[in-house]
Amino acid sequence: MTTNLTQHFLLDPKVVFLNHGSFGACPRPVFEEYQRWQAKLERQPVEFLDSRRGLEANLRVARTALAAELRTAPDNVAQVSNATTGLNIALQSLPLKAGDEILTTNHEYSALEKTLLFIARRTGAKIVQVTVPLPLTSADAFHDAVRAGITPRTRVLFLSHITSPTALLFPIETLVAEARAQGIWSVIDGAHSPGHTPLDLDALGADFYSGNCHKWMMSPKGSAFLYVRPELQAMIDPLVISHGWTADNKEPGVRGPFGASAFVDEIEMQGTRDPSPWLAVPAALEFRRAHDWWRVAAECGRLAQETAARVSDLFGLPPLSSPEFSAPQMVAMPIPACDPLAIHDELYRDYGIEIPVFEWQGHHIARLSCQGYNTREQMDLLVRALGDLLAQRQPRRKQSQG
Repeated sequence: MTTNLTQHFLLDPKVVFLNHGSFGACPRPVFEEYQRWQAKLERQPVEFLDSRRGLEANLRVARTALAAELRTAPDNVAQVSNATTGLNIALQSLPLKAGDEILTTNHEYSALEKTLLFIARRTGAKIVQVTVPLPLTSADAFHDAVRAGITPRTRVLFLSHITSPTALLFPIETLVAEARAQGIWSVIDGAHSPGHTPLDLDALGADFYSGNCHKWMMSPKGSAFLYVRPELQAMIDPLVISHGWTADNKEPGVRGPFGASAFVDEIEMQGTRDPSPWLAVPAALEFRRAHDWWRVAAECGRLAQETAARVSDLFGLPPLSSPEFSAPQMVAMPIPACDPLAIHDELYRDYGIEIPVFEWQGHHIARLSCQGYNTREQMDLLVRALGDLLAQRQPRRKQSQG
């Protein structure tokens, strides 16, 4: 990689950090802005948390900056602490009943699989899980696999935009459009998407979309959003009823008690909590602009794909997708069958490498994230370490001559 921005991050220099996808890493200037907000809160907490004296205005600044990045209106985006929370708000607001079907795939994040199970048990709805064929090499094949699960009882389409276990970038656009045409609510898990792939939420047209800012957008931990199309905001009930709740309807144009849309106020105004991570989102966006981060991300993507190809060649195991369906900076690399926790621990103990290693539906995977602070030398170390630890588990292959 031609650009390395290690000096801007607070990561332990003794650790080869290849797991940005789990919790991200916050650049130093963004973290300092986050701490500035926290210090301001502690200097005068009553004034800071009083909506009339600045809180609502500060929240609106962050919301407006993020909405511009997501290409939607500020009243369509509400602050939440993480994507799981946002998706729970959306899913638990849907008026499902016994016999309704929730269509999803076998690549979803485990926490949200539990959310769907909870909702199914509470409402009597049925979860229909389709298998996305691997390797994923065709948008049509993905569309057809999911489309085959739609029935007259389908009420919800729940999809990851970028999958957590398999690091795939699902081509969801045509399925979102088809769901809309059939009167099916589309709920999209965008936990890994903001800052990782360009988003235009209004153009995408999903009914509900929740994403983290603290992963690839690199804002502080605890900053995320829930997007809801304006005509559906009246459906949304917050998980916690607090100061922002209103008995009035939440149709487009109706303002909440604190001046934002009723949808935003109900979710954001919930008593004492530290909004500093959210208030630092504009600083994260500015950091990305100042360092031309989409260019940095493209370099990271090339390095991630090169490394994945080396690991594939090392073990003779095919990739889970063609490059266009791999997450831009994150690749789930198949490795030989092993005790994944033991390999994870050995990589960390013996090589200082932090990377998730796990088993998923019969596949053993090391999921590589590549961010602007990573280097080719670190990738060389990873390939060498995986070879040291796993090559002996492979059947012997004839050595090439020459």
